[in-house]
Amino acid sequence: MSRAIGEILRRYRRLFLVLFDMAAVAASYIGTWMLTLQGSDLLGDSMVGMAVMTSPYKKYFSLMASSCFLFVSCYIIIYAFMGMYDSLWRYAEIIEFFRVCVASFLAVAAFVTLSQLIFTERRIPMAVYLMSAMFATILTLMARLTYRMYRNTKIKSSRKQRRRVLLIGAGDAASMLLHEINRNPSDEMNIICAVDDSPQKVGRTILGVQIMGTTADIPDLVERCEIETILLCIPTIEENDKRRILSICSKTNCNLRIMPDLVKLIADGRDLSSRIRDVKVEDLLGREVIEMDPATNTLISGKVVMVTGGGGSIGSELCRQIAAAGPSKLVIVDIYENNAYSIQQELIRKYADRLDLEVQIASVRDSKKVDRLFAEYRPALVFHAAAHKHVPLMETSPEEAVKNNVFGTYNVALSAEKYGAERFVLISTDKAVNPTNVMGATKRICEMIVQTIAETSKTDFVAVRFGNVLGSNGSVLPLFKEQIAEGGPLTVTDPDIVRYFMTIPEAVSLVLQAASMSGKGNIFVLDMGEPVRILDLAENLIKLAGFIPYRDVDIVFTGLRPGEKLFEELTMDEESVHKTANKKIFVGAPLKMDKPNFFTHLARLKEIAYSNDSKRLLAFISEMVPTFDHEI
Repeated sequence: MSRAIGEILRRYRRLFLVLFDMAAVAASYIGTWMLTLQGSDLLGDSMVGMAVMTSPYKKYFSLMASSCFLFVSCYIIIYAFMGMYDSLWRYAEIIEFFRVCVASFLAVAAFVTLSQLIFTERRIPMAVYLMSAMFATILTLMARLTYRMYRNTKIKSSRKQRRRVLLIGAGDAASMLLHEINRNPSDEMNIICAVDDSPQKVGRTILGVQIMGTTADIPDLVERCEIETILLCIPTIEENDKRRILSICSKTNCNLRIMPDLVKLIADGRDLSSRIRDVKVEDLLGREVIEMDPATNTLISGKVVMVTGGGGSIGSELCRQIAAAGPSKLVIVDIYENNAYSIQQELIRKYADRLDLEVQIASVRDSKKVDRLFAEYRPALVFHAAAHKHVPLMETSPEEAVKNNVFGTYNVALSAEKYGAERFVLISTDKAVNPTNVMGATKRICEMIVQTIAETSKTDFVAVRFGNVLGSNGSVLPLFKEQIAEGGPLTVTDPDIVRYFMTIPEAVSLVLQAASMSGKGNIFVLDMGEPVRILDLAENLIKLAGFIPYRDVDIVFTGLRPGEKLFEELTMDEESVHKTANKKIFVGAPLKMDKPNFFTHLARLKEIAYSNDSKRLLAFISEMVPTFDHEI
């Protein structure tokens, strides 16, 4: 029944609003007349009820009735002309109420003008003009305001079960969000309070939401107000301030969210609340994001570029950024056809015939196939990203790590030199520094290969060493996300374990920038800021997913895995590290090496690896890499 009534009210909303205004305006006018007559000497001491139908007072009531019709007509016509019956009053803003006042003024002005022309025998008292206009305006305005307040109260009462939200920032972005939530009630957010670092705003309110302190007060307010979600509502905030604020927020057990850039939002044409996103782990990195150097486009443009392991997480991003720089040809080499097919189709969709793309399914272990590919395509730039990188798996299969990482690198490097490549870039890792695992030791040998060949080659051989890459295949981030999706627990090897982190685009940007720098045999290292505790990363991921660590999703410690160490290093003691033109990139000078003995050892390493004698292989790796600290 109530639904049917509501449907009728919605369908005939304009008619009901016109009828209400007619009744309200008429009542205001007649009531004003009655008050005026009752308080005047026109009726003397006699009763109004007896006088209304007797002369000489009857003419006043005749004037009241005829002028009331004119008064109501002026109001309704002016209101309609001003669009008062087109607005949705439950979404009304201040401008709508201002329009009511303007429309009322115009209606009264029209009534005064017309009444002076029409009613010449008996003038309408001035008090009637003033009081009737005031009452009519107040009634029509208050009716709309009351309806809006009723709708907002109804909305707020329905939000009691929604997540309790604290806003960071009480500026234009917060105002826009609150306006939109008033217009389009959120199914998720019940905004309780706000904070702002401007002292002038603390203690005041923004659209009914109290600004209860500064960002330093966030932990206290979260506990006091039982906050569940914190929303960073300053889209143009500086990176340093954002990291500072998010660091404060990460100490709470709240879900963290962030508002998008308003300029991008307007460009997208989408509503504000739907574009609010979760805070990403990248937002919590302890340094500025590394951006692409335009100089790398000059390096790549118009050249044949080969990427081995081009279907992997790092390799595929390399292919994306290289394709954007306009190579004459991009050659992707990968043994795993599914990944190779995926990046192939992505690039075809984006560039179509604007990119000369070749995809070859091949293993870097196969020296003859690698040689044939180089003979056919003659790449000027080679990015070698093909490798086994899963630390625990390589601990149980060290011979496979050697075959693929060491001799895959050796095969590609020899072919690059043989066919005159300008530059060869090895993708290395911080695990190559004082390695405690097989994967890191093989990468260190790869760096030795690059540095040794570089001494006599016309090709520029360099290596790029960086830490863990967020979201890459085999990294801790996808594992944690899977564990959260399954309800936990998250597995952390040790509460004190720390790692350096960067995003995939950052890692690739570093690789490309390193490729543009001269220096044979150099190992380039990124200034990655402070290392991150894996436990902090796990706790933040749980919060970012909207859960509370140890209550909704547990964290358990499993102990260090074979070959794993608490702290990763980016440089070795014997490496002389110095700055480059890019303040975020450092370079280590090539090590002095005995080339003839090195290649003799390399041949011996290959023999042992293909004999599949793991114990003997580990012992020999320790001879080649004296810093390899590994239990055999």
